[in-house]
Amino acid sequence: MQIFVDADACPVVDIVETIAEKYNIPTTLLCDTNHVLYSDYSEVIVVGAGADAVDYKLISICHKGDIVVSQDYGVAAMALGKGAYAIHQSGKWYTNENIDQMLMERHLNKKARRSCHKHHMKGPRKRTEDDDLRFAQSFEKLIRMAKANEGSSKENDEQRK
Repeated sequence: MQIFVDADACPVVDIVETIAEKYNIPTTLLCDTNHVLYSDYSEVIVVGAGADAVDYKLISICHKGDIVVSQDYGVAAMALGKGAYAIHQSGKWYTNENIDQMLMERHLNKKARRSCHKHHMKGPRKRTEDDDLRFAQSFEKLIRMAKANEGSSKENDEQRK
C-alpha cells in the first residue's frame, strides 16, 4: 500500500505525512512546477505545469489498494476505477456509491456558473483546526480499513492457491 497526494495547494499534506509515518506507509506527493514541495518523509514528484498533468501522473502510478488524497472528483473517480481508495481533504471518503452523484453535481455547478454572467461566487471558507482534526480521524480510519482489506485479500489469494 502507498499513499499518493495531489499536493498542489493541499492543506493536509503535513497531516497525511504524520499519519503515514505512524503506520510506516510510503507516501508520494505530486505537484506541478508552480507548487514545488520539499519533504523529509515523502517522495516528491514534480510534474510539468500542464493542465491536469499532476492528475494523470498520479493515476498512472497508483494501484489497487493504494490511498489517494485529492480534492478533485475526477481524480477520485479514476482512482476508484483502479481499485484504490480515495479521500477528500475534508475527510469525506469517495466511494463507488457516492462518486457518480458528486461528479454530476460538479457538472451542474460548472454549467450554472457558465450560464450566470455574474461571477461573484465566494471561495471556500477558511480551514479550521476542527477541519484538520476531522480529516486526520477519517484518514486514519481509512488506513486501518484499507490495511484490514489488504490482509483479507491476501488470505483469499492464499486460499485460492
